[in-house]
Amino acid sequence: MSSMAVGGIGMVILLVLLVLRIPVALAMFAVGFCGIAYLNGFSSATSLMASESFTLASSAELVVVPLFILMGNVATETGMSRRLYDAAYAIIGNVRGGLASATVIGCGGFAALSGSSVASALTMGKVSLREMDRFDYDPRLSTGCVAAGGTLGILIPPSTGFVIYAILTQQSIGRLFLAGVLPGLLLLGMFILTIMLLCWMKPEMGPAGPTTSFREKLRSIAGAAPILVVILLTIGGIYAGLFSPVEAAAVGAGLVILFGALMGKMTLATLWNATRDSVITTATVMLILIAAHMINPFLALSHIPQAVGEFLGALSLPPVGILCVILLCYLVLGCFLEGFAMLVLTMPIFFPVITSLGLDPIWFGVLVVLVLEMGLISPPVGVNVFIVKSVAPNVPLGTIFRGVLPFWLAMMATLALLVAFPQIVTVLPNTMIQ
Repeated sequence: MSSMAVGGIGMVILLVLLVLRIPVALAMFAVGFCGIAYLNGFSSATSLMASESFTLASSAELVVVPLFILMGNVATETGMSRRLYDAAYAIIGNVRGGLASATVIGCGGFAALSGSSVASALTMGKVSLREMDRFDYDPRLSTGCVAAGGTLGILIPPSTGFVIYAILTQQSIGRLFLAGVLPGLLLLGMFILTIMLLCWMKPEMGPAGPTTSFREKLRSIAGAAPILVVILLTIGGIYAGLFSPVEAAAVGAGLVILFGALMGKMTLATLWNATRDSVITTATVMLILIAAHMINPFLALSHIPQAVGEFLGALSLPPVGILCVILLCYLVLGCFLEGFAMLVLTMPIFFPVITSLGLDPIWFGVLVVLVLEMGLISPPVGVNVFIVKSVAPNVPLGTIFRGVLPFWLAMMATLALLVAFPQIVTVLPNTMIQ
């Protein structure tokens, strides 16, 4: 049997395992290990497993993952994430759709702490859905804005998606973090614009919330000040060259713990819960990365990436045309595969094509992560939709999917803008102080 046939069979088996909901890391590890053992010998597979596991576990760059995750978990446990929503709620909650816009802004702020889309959707769902129900918001708008707003967690830095992309492609984590800032803000603005348009066309979808006094607004902003300070110091410190991404993560985690203690919210039980959740999430990410370093050599041995590159080259399309074909493949795969699984599975195939075309890998990374976000609200998998369903059990699943459709279209418009104007992505990393 040819190596190409073995690779094709391996990919089919992997897809079947993922459809059967076998854990991503376990499925990729099993296929990668068995494929390498078949093509290159059992000793080669065991040697690679040992060396790659040790190399990844001892990588200093990966320290950024548990530290940023800890920062987000401590912010959640101490109620700091709620203060972000309260500040936005006080400022714009009294306009039509204001509570929905405040939810999206809260998701964006929480994304800058946790880097997790699921955590953003879950936290903001618990905080905001009850308020929007109280003011008779249309369930399509209330659940849709939470599910879509949660996707900001994978684009606005710090982002676990960017870290995994950087490890897989040997790119700079700091440059990717900075590259995600303006696209993240652009997407946040597009979501708010979508809410405004929906409430303009159908005012009953998002009634106005309560009016707050100027003093209440100031009090709410002051309450969110610690989190805003952490965000500005971590991201601003990377941009100014004061911190590396790992140092920024350490500063952010330390400041969040300090602010929690000063506010009297940091107890041993709180710290234990945040630390335990951080360890579990970090272990999951590490297992996925180790499995990725097993599946990648298997794909290389099977020559599938070269075949895909030759096929795309034979299409006689300009580089941007080939890029659009690749992004279309991601959009289709996003309907069936979990985001990180899709990233790890496809990057060894598509990334060599991107580099051979001379396209900016940082720009491509942001585009891919944005498409992964779209998969989080695309049927039938739509992880964030199911997260919102768990918070709002009385809302039918079909209603939530209809609610996210306008936001999905807003994400598509944002993707088109980023493809047409790469400078939106590259301006910050290209001006970063070295």
